[in-house]
Amino acid sequence: MRFLPALTRVAALGAAAVLAATGLTACGDDASTSKADNPYDLLQAGVLRAGTLTDAPPNVYLKDGKFTGFDNDLLTAVAAKVGLKVEFVGTDFSALLSQVNNHKFDVGSSSITITEARKKTVDFGNGYDFGYFGLDVPAGSSITSFDQLSGKRVVVVQGTVQDDYATRENLNPVRVPDYNGAINQLKAGTADAWIAPAEIGDKSAADSGGKVRVAAKQLSPAPTAYAVAKGNDALREALNKGLDEVIKDGTWSRLQAQYYPGRPIPADFKPGSGTVAVPAGPSAAPSASASS
Repeated sequence: MRFLPALTRVAALGAAAVLAATGLTACGDDASTSKADNPYDLLQAGVLRAGTLTDAPPNVYLKDGKFTGFDNDLLTAVAAKVGLKVEFVGTDFSALLSQVNNHKFDVGSSSITITEARKKTVDFGNGYDFGYFGLDVPAGSSITSFDQLSGKRVVVVQGTVQDDYATRENLNPVRVPDYNGAINQLKAGTADAWIAPAEIGDKSAADSGGKVRVAAKQLSPAPTAYAVAKGNDALREALNKGLDEVIKDGTWSRLQAQYYPGRPIPADFKPGSGTVAVPAGPSAAPSASASS
């Protein structure tokens, strides 16, 4: 066996060390480049994959093959402010939050009311809207208020704050997976009442051909916000920044007027960070908004 002279062996070892160090540096550069290209840890760099609903107008719904509604149009504008394109995907509300936290979606967009229980599953951005509960009943029903629901067959969409309310009030609600299921129970006479997001309840009643009416409304206890996976502070903060920008440039007010014409805004509600003045928008007949 031949042996390399000592100086040659030292030189070879030095060269190997340089190559190893270069390899480590290259790996580090790749990681840095990846982070720079995808700073918000999205499923696809530059694309915000949003889980939403298909059947809850005027908040979130599918129209002519396009996802639209106040929440989705607002999210599109917010994302554009931070250089992102939105890709919407339909899902059931009952699965939405867990799908966000499991990274099936980057964000949840569905008039999601912030609650302490939900904070255990996802993180929320700043509130962008307020909402009301609506009480829909079959035409001819004697029910006129929420305090008349004891002993009645009350339907709710599973996992919503309306579900939380009905459960808290010991109403033993009938849970369905989507809004179409709820309104169909009222039309069929298999439910006495539906506790709904108010705007969704309003439109459902208007489209029922006189089979359903709105009996009452009451203000929801907390604002609605976009949901992101636990710990994704970079995305949450970017959406908060974009939201303040669309409030400042008048987009928020324009969309409010478009989807909730003339709806009065509670005096103590401040969208976004609360530090940006809200430009006045056009007014029309009073209305109420929805929350899930």
